[in-house]
Amino acid sequence: MRVDILTLFPEMFRGPFDQSILKRAQDKGLVEINLYNIRDWSTQKHKRVDDYPFGGGAGMVMMVEPVVRCIEALKSRIVYDDIIYLSPDGTLLDQRLANHLSLSHNLLILCGHYKGIDERIREHFITREISIGDYVLSGGELAAMVFTDALVRLIPGVLNDETSALSDSFQDNLVSPPVYTRPSDFRGMKVPDVLLSGNDKEIALWRDEQSIMRTRERRPGLHSDIFPPS
Repeated sequence: MRVDILTLFPEMFRGPFDQSILKRAQDKGLVEINLYNIRDWSTQKHKRVDDYPFGGGAGMVMMVEPVVRCIEALKSRIVYDDIIYLSPDGTLLDQRLANHLSLSHNLLILCGHYKGIDERIREHFITREISIGDYVLSGGELAAMVFTDALVRLIPGVLNDETSALSDSFQDNLVSPPVYTRPSDFRGMKVPDVLLSGNDKEIALWRDEQSIMRTRERRPGLHSDIFPPS
């Protein structure tokens, strides 16, 4: 997979993308992540990329020209499955959408800033808009990090245990069951006996029951067919 990210602040990505799973995925050649500074396509003095909105109002808007010049420069070389804008009013990112997009070959991600981007970019160049939650961030960079991590960890070979991603929370619209490790007794706080029994069938049944119970208690909206409206 190739992920190209358009941003005003590429340095923000250096820490998260140079550590842990994302770093290993890049080192293995399973994902290629490229950062592009939108200012490099600005024709304005001092590489300006924002201006006041027509009609007045508070805040600044990312200008159409540098963003479009950047997108067109990349599209002249690469065929993208999607050009994604991370926006508060986009489709809410969930595990099903992450699973689907993890099968992509080439993705282009645009990080907004200020009061947003010129609407003409959204109308004519963006193919998909995604939100990571119903709240506002200072810019799209943090959202792009979350979004990229959610996708890359699903690529076969990225995680050491191939089944790990399949058993994560939300894969079956259920949250994960409790997990424990050694010691089995810590200050009188004990691991459930079933997990020490060696009985794989009973352990699997216990985990399923715990997942359902936790989802019912903590996230009942996730699985309406298991938890029908009362």
